[in-house]
Amino acid sequence: MTANTAPDLLDLAPLGAGQFARIEDKIASLMRTRETVVTMQGEALLPLEAAIRSAVRPGSTALNIITGPYGETFGGWLRSCGAEVVTVSAPFSGAVGADQVAEALRANPAIDFVSLVHAEAATGNTNPVAEIGEVVRAHGALLMLDAVASVAAEPLLTDEWGVDLCVIGGQKAMAGPAGVSVVSVSARAWERIAANEQAPRRSYLSLLDWKERWIDGGRTALPHAPAQLEMLALEQAVDRIEEDGLEAVMARHRAAAAATRAGARALGGGLSPYVVRDEDAAPVATTLRAPGGKDARDVVAAALAADASVPVQAAAGPLAKEMIRVNHYGLDADREVVLASLSALGEGLRALGLPVADEADALEAAGKAWDAVIPG
Repeated sequence: MTANTAPDLLDLAPLGAGQFARIEDKIASLMRTRETVVTMQGEALLPLEAAIRSAVRPGSTALNIITGPYGETFGGWLRSCGAEVVTVSAPFSGAVGADQVAEALRANPAIDFVSLVHAEAATGNTNPVAEIGEVVRAHGALLMLDAVASVAAEPLLTDEWGVDLCVIGGQKAMAGPAGVSVVSVSARAWERIAANEQAPRRSYLSLLDWKERWIDGGRTALPHAPAQLEMLALEQAVDRIEEDGLEAVMARHRAAAAATRAGARALGGGLSPYVVRDEDAAPVATTLRAPGGKDARDVVAAALAADASVPVQAAAGPLAKEMIRVNHYGLDADREVVLASLSALGEGLRALGLPVADEADALEAAGKAWDAVIPG
């Protein structure tokens, strides 16, 4: 009989309020915030929806910035709260500029809430939050940021950037669990939420319930049983980042993105980065435009037939035919994983009859790009 080598996940000692609070403090430090944080017991869509429904009231005007599918989701929530929604969009092949946001704020002085995604893993782009935060702060609106894909992959300076509601999850660059997520809430965001009669109460979406039952009580008594395994895994993910060094973890993500883009360009065969400018490319995932006349899903299938272990997938929804996604977040922000992904894509393109450059040249280009970020 084979011995069970799985970790012991049963019969754990209860997770008390003190340890829960210490985990929150570690997360707040990672987010570079001194504001209060709420650790919600669910995937990051939970605090994202909670933040919008708590801070947006009927009759308000919200600016929703769309550079990927999550921004589109936020627009639906904002409208269902009774807000008038002003939309600023950028092609998924780029990022939104602070000048576009400033122009929208000037044209719509009633805007009091702005929603933005930092890095879009689904589309491979990232937005200049520092610059956008500056113009939003000058306007006086609240800024909500989805930093689920960016935390630990690129700088996240929540307080310095003036982010009022910042949501993170552990499942991307942190290489942690998906079952818990965190939102930081600024003092002025709490004021707005408290004044909103439509803010959820006695609800899993209620930030006010967490504040009154947990934060205002000095974090001494948990309002309900915590998601124990996920909380412990989240703590381990944060501890590992601290041990490795946040700068080193972010450097691996930058190197992975640079190497993937350089290698894809060198492969040829009609493959090209979907996000045009390097400075707009997210460090968590690289999206590639499928060669003309080829379905991205066929390219991905051929690549996975060559190596089923690589983190390569087709995009979802309307982009499925044209966009290939190479994930390189968390433990996949690794030189060997990137090189294996490029090798599989090269073999897949050849299997589809496309002319591809010598694999050694593509891997050399990728390696040089990696070394430019992290010298060997």
